[in-house]
Amino acid sequence: MPEPLIAIVGPTAAGKSELSLRVAGALDGEVVNADSMQLYRGMDIGTGKLTPGQQAGIRHHLLDVWDVTEPASVSEYQRLARAVIADIAARGRTPVLVGGSGLYVRAAIDNLDFPGTDPALRARLEDELAATGPAVLHARLASLDPAAAAAILPGNGRRIVRALEVIELSGRPFSATLPAYHAIRPTVQIGLDVPRPELDRRIADRVRQMWADGLVDEVRRLADGVPGGLRAGRTASRALGYAQVLRVLDGEWTERQAKEETVRATRRFARRQESWFRRDPRVRWLPAADPVPTATALAVIREFAASDD
Repeated sequence: MPEPLIAIVGPTAAGKSELSLRVAGALDGEVVNADSMQLYRGMDIGTGKLTPGQQAGIRHHLLDVWDVTEPASVSEYQRLARAVIADIAARGRTPVLVGGSGLYVRAAIDNLDFPGTDPALRARLEDELAATGPAVLHARLASLDPAAAAAILPGNGRRIVRALEVIELSGRPFSATLPAYHAIRPTVQIGLDVPRPELDRRIADRVRQMWADGLVDEVRRLADGVPGGLRAGRTASRALGYAQVLRVLDGEWTERQAKEETVRATRRFARRQESWFRRDPRVRWLPAADPVPTATALAVIREFAASDD
C-alpha cells in the first residue's frame, strides 16, 4: 500500500499554506504545489508564493517550473506531480499537496486521462477569443455543455477555449472528461471553510498587502524582463492581479481601479473554488479559524490512516 497523500484545499486566502507547513512539519512531510499560477517563475507576490524563508525548512516542490510565456498544461502538471508524490512517498516521507486549483488537485490524485490537443484548432479558438472576447465563447459552451459552463468562469478564456477544443476533438461534453471521484492512492483531503464575510475581508487585506509588497514592480519586471514578456503568456497574463496591473502599465486603468477590480475578481474566483471543492464528497471541511486548525487536521489524518489499515 503506498504512503497516503494529504491534500489541503479550499479557496484563496483560507490559510492553506500555513496549515500545510504545520502538517508537513508534524508528519515529516514535503509540500507539493497545486496552485496553477505558482508554477510560474517570478510570479511570487501576486500568487502568495512562500519565500524560502517562509517555508520553515519544509521542502517544497513544483514552484517556479514554467516561464511566464509558456501556456499552462494540466496534463504536464499531472505528470510532474505524480512523479514528485511517488518520490516523496518512496523516501518514507509524507506528501502534502496544497493549492486551490481544483483541476490540478484532481489531476494529481484522481484517475483522470486528459484528451490531447490540436494546434490548428486551438489557434482558431484563441483567435476567436481575441476577436470576440470570452462571453461569446462561454455562451457557446453553455449551449454545448451546460455543466462545463457552470464550472468555468465566464471570463476565463483559457479554460473556455480548452473546453470547446475538447468538445470538437472528442465529440463529447468537456464535463465528461472528469469521471467519478476515484483516487489512484490513499488520499485524505482537508478543506478549509471560511465564512464568506471573513473570506471577503481576508481577500481585500491580501490584495492591499500585495500592492504594498511591490506587485506593480513585479508585473513590470515580468512584462519587460524576458523576450515577449508577461503579455505573451496566454495563461500567466490573465492571472488575478497580473492582468489588472498590466492594464495600469498600459495606461488603461489607475492603480486604484486595478486594485478594486483585483479584489472583486478574486472574490468571484474564491466562490468558484468553493463550489468546485464542495462537489467532491471526499473533502473533510474544517473551520479555518486563526490560527489554522492544526490539531483538528492531524486528528482527521490519524482517523483516515486508522480506517485505511
